Amino acid sequence: MSKTEDVNSYIANSDSEARPVLKEIRGIIKSTVPEAEEGIKYNVPFYEFYGSHVGFSTSKSHATVGIGADVLQSKDRKMLEEKGYKTGKETIQIKYDQEVPTTELKQLLETKVNKAKESKK
Repeated sequence: MSKTEDVNSYIANSDSEARPVLKEIRGIIKSTVPEAEEGIKYNVPFYEFYGSHVGFSTSKSHATVGIGADVLQSKDRKMLEEKGYKTGKETIQIKYDQEVPTTELKQLLETKVNKAKESKK
């Protein structure tokens, strides 16, 4: 994928099977953290808020949500993996034929926002 200037272009330039998943992830982030500043960093969609950030990216067969090790705990990874998602220390992979784990993402994002707000006090 070539360098993009904004999230709309990033999604539009992604494979057609990726677009619905990317749009859904973006919508979850924007509705859960409306104060987040959306942009492109490291050539991927990036959302900054209260000194913290999350982002997502696309690959051939899945989207990856970078949520951070500060909120993606082992219990969260285990629960997501039991539901068929692959996780890393800071990431969740969502295959294009899987449902986006909306409830889980919202909870993780809310936790991330709360931690970020706390650290700013």
